[in-house]
Amino acid sequence: MNFKTLCSLSRAAVVATALFASAQLALAQAAPKVKFATSAGDFVVELSPDKAPRTVENFLQYVKDRHYDGTVFHRVIDNFMIQGGGFDARFQQKPTRAPVLHEGRQAYEKGLRNATGTLAMARTNDPQSATAQFFINVKDNAFLDPGTQGFGYTVFGKVVSGMDVVNRIKTVPTGPGGPFGSDVPQTPILINSATLVK
Repeated sequence: MNFKTLCSLSRAAVVATALFASAQLALAQAAPKVKFATSAGDFVVELSPDKAPRTVENFLQYVKDRHYDGTVFHRVIDNFMIQGGGFDARFQQKPTRAPVLHEGRQAYEKGLRNATGTLAMARTNDPQSATAQFFINVKDNAFLDPGTQGFGYTVFGKVVSGMDVVNRIKTVPTGPGGPFGSDVPQTPILINSATLVK
């Protein structure tokens, strides 16, 4: 191999390394993280804008608007999920924007599943009704994924630190509370703040 060929290969390797580093940086920048400071401890979620862009944009706008500050986890079911983001400690429902377009199938096709530790949008029976409420899966819940007959629930992120806090929340004693007949933590689990991690 002559010197000219060696130099060309070296330049190509440098360019390839630079491109890979740029791609990794872009990927890191494209995956925003949100820290939830709760009365049970803190946890951080990493979002997936490349797989569920509208859902992530919707969620981040609620974070920026401080919508989640002062809300509670109002539905907690061990061996299933914990749900919050819609009610304050007095069970007053917070106002929301228009629903976000359902992206469950798109996210599913890009690899997101309702698996342990993932973050998904809560909704009514209408698949196009998700606004601000979310849930965290505390076990693998494949039946919540889009199927041949159903829309499923849109997964748009995952817990990347503080899963021990989520696991603590899932086991708190629950019962009736506010307008709900069951599954409400008997000692409120308050979201003090939800903030974008810089």
